[in-house]
Amino acid sequence: MQRPVHPHFEQLLRHKEQALIELYHDLRNFILEQNTQCHELLYHTHALTSVYSVSPKLGDAFCMIPIYTGHLNLGFNKGTLLDDPQALLQGTGKLIRHIPVNQPADYRNAAVTQLLEKAHELALEDAGTLKAHQELTHSKIKQ
Repeated sequence: MQRPVHPHFEQLLRHKEQALIELYHDLRNFILEQNTQCHELLYHTHALTSVYSVSPKLGDAFCMIPIYTGHLNLGFNKGTLLDDPQALLQGTGKLIRHIPVNQPADYRNAAVTQLLEKAHELALEDAGTLKAHQELTHSKIKQ
């Protein structure tokens, strides 16, 4: 069963282009299919963002989907620490790297699946647990 999008997030998402909304939903489902027990943290700051974590803490996150005006990315919170043999990850920050997403083929592939697995494993190790907490969605969006 697919996890529904939180109503606060869905309300803000409706202001985006339909193609971007559909791409977001598919990418979100792709992440949740692989990580059914992860926490989903929702933010509306410089970008409408859903963050996926092994706990309710942002510091325990392994990936995110920031949605901008006309595009979205699949971000990896500790991307510089991941083995990326296909050189998919972009960015210049100290830790965060991302994959630009324009179509499902940009993430529905074995290389990205492996990056997500490694990012999740690293987050579990850093959080000091071998098992994720029960799945929950946490809206940080102010109404």
